[in-house]
Amino acid sequence: MDQRPLGTQGLKVSAIGLGCMGMSDFYGGGDEAASIATIHRAIDLGVTFLDTADVYGPFTNERLVGRAIADRRSQVVVATKFGNVRADDGKFLGQDGSPEYVKKACDASLQRLGVDTIDLYYQHRVDAAVPIEDTVGAMSELVAAGKVKYLGLSEAGPETIRRAHRVHPVTALQTEYSLWTRDPEAVILPTCKELGIGFVAYSPLGRGFLTGRFRSIDDLEPGDWRRNNPRFQGDNFQANLAIVEQVEALARRKACTPAQIALAWLLRRDDQIVPIPGTRQIDRLEENAAANDVHYSLSAGDMEDIDRLLPPGVASGTRYPEGGMKIVNR
Repeated sequence: MDQRPLGTQGLKVSAIGLGCMGMSDFYGGGDEAASIATIHRAIDLGVTFLDTADVYGPFTNERLVGRAIADRRSQVVVATKFGNVRADDGKFLGQDGSPEYVKKACDASLQRLGVDTIDLYYQHRVDAAVPIEDTVGAMSELVAAGKVKYLGLSEAGPETIRRAHRVHPVTALQTEYSLWTRDPEAVILPTCKELGIGFVAYSPLGRGFLTGRFRSIDDLEPGDWRRNNPRFQGDNFQANLAIVEQVEALARRKACTPAQIALAWLLRRDDQIVPIPGTRQIDRLEENAAANDVHYSLSAGDMEDIDRLLPPGVASGTRYPEGGMKIVNR
């Protein structure tokens, strides 16, 4: 597994990370023992960039990750997030970027993870009621205190990124980016490039849709959050199957899987982009990790073909329901 610099502050991570959210939340029931085995296999493969957040579970995913890395802390880069607030019963309560909450949330995450320092600490969603300068100012105090090494933002807009970066260097921006979500290319990616900020692509497999595993909504478990996602519903679902067919055709041409094409495309786009596909299964993990090699086989002509076949805006439906769209890219 290749290593990549993430940003210009000195952080290096595996070229492909592992999103741990689905091990505990949103995508149906999980198996903790199987998830920990998957994390251990990831580390063996060199996939050492692990992504979690306090609200996943809620509050259980950090504990799972903490248990998985307890005897191999030095081998991993741990990223977690604060700012989306949930009750113990899972109800979302909004965003909180107040300095007091930043420090409280960090201490709680350190305890759940069982670590002394968080490698990369993101604001999960921007709190429109709190100036970003105040939030990042409090985050910078965590760096000074040795509780956090590097700072990140998630789903922040370009002006917010610039304002935050003036307070303390931002190492990484995490935002949804994939073959069916190319929105960041217009302004976000150029802003990150200009400021020397690394880009972490979450949902790089289109929440699993781009793998070709789903042919109808019934392929999802009854409690799966994706049933409420506009791109998985009704006519949008059927229209988006055409995207999958294009990805499958590209995969056949390169003798790999659709998931590997989707990840390899991101790796080939820029060496400051790090995708973090999530999985609970070792076989899927191994498939995803092999995209590290596939990306070297993508020629300039292949990339041009992908741009032509799957241009920005190709997906049918928004990437979140209405409420979720109001708190992204702001």
